[in-house]
Amino acid sequence: MLRSNPHLIELNTGLWLKQLRVKYSMPEMTLSSVPDDEWQELRHLGFDIIWLMGVWSPSPESERVARADKGLLEEVTRLSPEFGPAAVGASPYSVFWYKLNSEFGFEWELKGLKEKLNSMGMKLMVDLVSNHTAKDNPYVQERPDCFINGSEDDFKAHPDWFFEMQAGDKKRYIAYGRDPNFPAWTDTAQLNYFNPDTRARVLEVLLRIADMADGVRCDMVMLTLNDIHDTTWGWLLNRSDFRRPQAEFWESAIRAVKEKHPEFIFLAEVYWGLEWRVQQIGFDYTYDKGTYDRLRFQGSAEVRGHLRAEKLYQKRSARFIENHDEQPSLVVFGKQKAMAAGVIVSTIKGLRFYNDNQLDGVKVRPPLQLKELYERQPDPEVKKFYIKLLKITDHPAFHGGEWALLDVRPCDAENKSNVNILSWSWAQRRTLKVVAVNYSAGPACGVINVSIKSEGEATALFEELSDRFFSFKAEELAGGLRLKEMLPYSAYIFDVEF
Repeated sequence: MLRSNPHLIELNTGLWLKQLRVKYSMPEMTLSSVPDDEWQELRHLGFDIIWLMGVWSPSPESERVARADKGLLEEVTRLSPEFGPAAVGASPYSVFWYKLNSEFGFEWELKGLKEKLNSMGMKLMVDLVSNHTAKDNPYVQERPDCFINGSEDDFKAHPDWFFEMQAGDKKRYIAYGRDPNFPAWTDTAQLNYFNPDTRARVLEVLLRIADMADGVRCDMVMLTLNDIHDTTWGWLLNRSDFRRPQAEFWESAIRAVKEKHPEFIFLAEVYWGLEWRVQQIGFDYTYDKGTYDRLRFQGSAEVRGHLRAEKLYQKRSARFIENHDEQPSLVVFGKQKAMAAGVIVSTIKGLRFYNDNQLDGVKVRPPLQLKELYERQPDPEVKKFYIKLLKITDHPAFHGGEWALLDVRPCDAENKSNVNILSWSWAQRRTLKVVAVNYSAGPACGVINVSIKSEGEATALFEELSDRFFSFKAEELAGGLRLKEMLPYSAYIFDVEF
């Protein structure tokens, strides 16, 4: 049973496995031969879910397209001047076939890993690329009507939207996978979700994955919703007599999977303010880009406002400051702000979502198509910080406790810096955790509206991030917890017993 507010780590499977092969001098290492110590270390840090990103069979065509991309080659060369086209492979989001990449082992090794992780108290998550397949996926030839088809005139009018394919004695013009706000992904083929055969096929894939893993991270889910699909592709689908279905694909698909695997986890990558709707359709968790954007581009007031959302919505939100799509948090936030943001996403409600580079303090985001090891330069301070933070937030109070957003009052009439302090608590039995973060570039002072019993003239509270006791006079606890001066982007996690 997955605990509330679980912790997830995303591993770039190809690069991570290469690192381990070097570390253990085992060039033939596959998933089944990864030493148990590696998994135990992740469990010791408190991770509930291991997301192995990019485990499926890579597309030869995607690799060809990637190696012809000058911008991508330049990006790879910046990592190492020794890297050339041979260092570039297929995108993991252009899936050739939902079978384990042979570089990672045999098919049975994935299910064997699931069973091993389960025995250690962890879950295995993998990808489903729900919107599209690789353009050379065998299914494109076998069932072209399961993809968006255009005419020769469409192809001539929008050559960047379609590719030409010979299917038997007939030419087909298949649409590339596309987010309508961006250029098409020219190594992919767009699935037709208004075709019942497509829906049946994707459900087959989901059921197969559910036999091998405990959960699935579904890529770009909003593109598969009926109204978005209709807006993007309806002009073609209506011409081909494909009508918008009454029900969303995911409603019946999630129900069918959970009938067979009740605890299977569905995580949706979703944007555009559609998160709550996707949760209502049945997803267990949805990306929370809102918190990320407020932490990165706005400030404490906007973050506090976002945290006033309905508690069930928050509980099912995936909180992050870094993943394979976002730039390294240390680069775009700056170190101190990134660490403060790390405390925030690690101590609020929801699925707490981390990237392996983030935990090591690596300032490089490698392209997803990179096949070779690059020089990772971890930041020891950041690495130590995350080890401590993860162990602190592994405490049952942060999972089974009651969360409350706390008001912060001014220290005095002239000092308004209290608005920069974010605070909340977790209460469980006789334990109270009080989190306070000065999410600003200046010092802050405030009185947190929380009741802490005073013990005589002074009370010592243990602060877990610094491993030290703070002494508060009785008057500093009367009416709340008075924090006289918090340094810029500093954070406290007080452990209170009552």
